Amino acid sequence: MKNILFDLDGTLLPMDEDAFTRLYFGYLCRWMAPFGFESDKLIATIWKGTQAMYGNDGSQSNEDAFWEVYQKRYDEPKEKHHQNFQDFYTEEFNKAIAGTSPTPLARQIVDVCHEKGFNVYLATNPLFPRVATLNRIRWAGLKEEDFLDITSYENCFYTKPVLGYFIDFCQNNNIDPKESIMIGNDITEDLAAAELGMKTYLVTDCLMNRGNRDNVPDYRGTLSELLQFLKEL
Repeated sequence: MKNILFDLDGTLLPMDEDAFTRLYFGYLCRWMAPFGFESDKLIATIWKGTQAMYGNDGSQSNEDAFWEVYQKRYDEPKEKHHQNFQDFYTEEFNKAIAGTSPTPLARQIVDVCHEKGFNVYLATNPLFPRVATLNRIRWAGLKEEDFLDITSYENCFYTKPVLGYFIDFCQNNNIDPKESIMIGNDITEDLAAAELGMKTYLVTDCLMNRGNRDNVPDYRGTLSELLQFLKEL
């Protein structure tokens, strides 16, 4: 094994996804209200843009797929309010850490991977801007420099569980999927990496299975058990 791919939300950063989403949307709506954004329409647009990213066919970046939806729904160019959104993710978004449960295990897990000489990557589902992802990395007690690559909506053309996401990731980083393991908490999204020949480890602390899939991981366990597993690799 040479390459370790980590999911972030619910994996290295334990969270109650519903609580996190409520906080995130609440803070976003309050931040954008002074610029004329009505909450219900804004939230509906975020969800519609998210659906567009999930349905992205690789013909454009996830960022472009999202903003294409925004521009149609608001009949205005991305540039008009893009910086206001960026400022939100830089500042107010950090309050949504209250919907997460950071653990020192994340730091210990990543440190063990580095000590053992593995190549460490962050393969989080690329639905957020990079600035928001870097903030969530910090919430987890980690640093940008801990990872050789970090996926975000700017640099991806697919989302998990689409196989194209994993194919692009491996090609962009010149890694052999058969020498890699995907570690995540989502049965649908993370275990899809097995289709490319990767090993998979299902983290059970914040287990997700929105797609009601019956995918079977190669390994499974809590974050504590993951730490021991990595020590023994």
